[in-house]
Amino acid sequence: MVPAMEETQVPLQSCPHCAAQMPQTAAFCPGCGRSMHARPKAEGRVGPLPESIAGGLAYVTFIPAILFLFLEPYKSNRFVRFHAFQCLFAYVAAIVIGVVLRLVSVALPLLVLLVDVVVGLAALFVWLVLMVKALQGEWFKLPLLGDFAERYSDPM
Repeated sequence: MVPAMEETQVPLQSCPHCAAQMPQTAAFCPGCGRSMHARPKAEGRVGPLPESIAGGLAYVTFIPAILFLFLEPYKSNRFVRFHAFQCLFAYVAAIVIGVVLRLVSVALPLLVLLVDVVVGLAALFVWLVLMVKALQGEWFKLPLLGDFAERYSDPM
């Protein structure tokens, strides 16, 4: 005879967005797909601006991002610092990609022209997504760059 297996009870949690039931170890909700380990949205104020507006302004150009890293009260706010650093890292990555494309264009001018257009449109799309996510108060991280930004975003 085979001994009967006991059923183990897995602790359940419910999604705060759609109330779907799932194990507590689930990373994403099976009902709505949202992350179960996401950070809370930015809802506070930093100086005269809401946190989300200051985070979105960091992406306008690299100038507000640099200013937010040195001016009080923005340099003390983790959400604003995260978006300022992510903006600066994204600008540096775009410059590096641009330099590489210019170097390759010497050998393959027509192919690089096509790749240049696609990369430019992708950069515009990423920039818009970053700005919108910051304006929505979300901690949206780019792969690799977002990890660096998160590491440096702790206020001094």
